[in-house]
Amino acid sequence: MTMRNKQELIQQVIALLNAMIEVEESPPTISAPSDARLEMLTIKECAQQISGLSEHTVRQLVLQNKIPHIRTGQGKCGKILIPKSALLDYLKSAA
Repeated sequence: MTMRNKQELIQQVIALLNAMIEVEESPPTISAPSDARLEMLTIKECAQQISGLSEHTVRQLVLQNKIPHIRTGQGKCGKILIPKSALLDYLKSAA
């Protein structure tokens, strides 16, 4: 490989890297409203908030992945937390 070929190859690599940098400079951003507050409820709190809703029903919704949730801790000892807005949205759509 001649010196000229090496320089051409280096120039091509530099041009490719510059093109990649330009694409990465403006990543899409997702911003939530600053006044929005995410309220997480335990299964017991969900049942207390909505009259006629039992803890068993909430657990079934979680097991069936019908409502988003996170589990804190490990295994069955961890608490299940559910966003209040997601629970209300699901109940509105189911009604």
